[in-house]
Amino acid sequence: MKIEAASLSALPGIRHAFFTRQGGVSNGLYASLNGGMGSNDSLDHVAENRARMAGALGLEPGTLMACWQVHSPDAVVLTTPWTREEAPKADAVVTAIPGLGATITVADCGPILFADPVARVVGAAHAGWKGAFGGVVEGTLKAMEGLGARRADIHAAIGPLIRQDSYEVGDDFMARFLDADRGFARFFKAAERPGHAFFNLPGFIAHRLEEAGVGHVEDLGLDTYSDEARFFSYRRATHRKEEDYGRLVAAIALEPRTQS
Repeated sequence: MKIEAASLSALPGIRHAFFTRQGGVSNGLYASLNGGMGSNDSLDHVAENRARMAGALGLEPGTLMACWQVHSPDAVVLTTPWTREEAPKADAVVTAIPGLGATITVADCGPILFADPVARVVGAAHAGWKGAFGGVVEGTLKAMEGLGARRADIHAAIGPLIRQDSYEVGDDFMARFLDADRGFARFFKAAERPGHAFFNLPGFIAHRLEEAGVGHVEDLGLDTYSDEARFFSYRRATHRKEEDYGRLVAAIALEPRTQS
């Protein structure tokens, strides 16, 4: 059901998971642990799946808080639970409140989980190419700093996402990056089709994290597109002309306070 990053698992008092598609109640295209409230899956099934994910982290149902993701650089601070209708439009969630899970959903985009074990601040960011290019890493770090975190103390883990050999793009896509920095050419390699290249999204995300001063960066090295047994993939569903796709969940939380 879940995959953990070694660097985050080593931190005391912090719980996290990159959830796979396995271990839920959804059927068909969504089989089985679909966490996407915005999918066309049964909302009851999604609610049960998300409750199972919360339980796997030792959290109460309804405590995995995600935003309405819009491929922005924006991060929000989670202090109290919100409803689905109240969820802010942003692409990262950070919190210093024990028992609340900073949560994002993906289906090829990059899930990044952050933790500062000194300041006791955690965060989750949704980093597709737009977000990574547009500053969601920096936006998340700024929001964490507002809660007392220090970049040198932050551990960041890049979870399952579409990897370079599965991510073919056109020349116009590559030109956008090269116009910003010619050095970004190192994140592309030539494809057989003329006018196309393969983009290294996890490499670019890791670059943004390191350039921003994050002290510890881990990449799990997992490909959502090629590993159908464990992961949903938007691009795979698109290539198959499927009508919809499931969403994977990544979440991180400070351990809930024990009742005295």
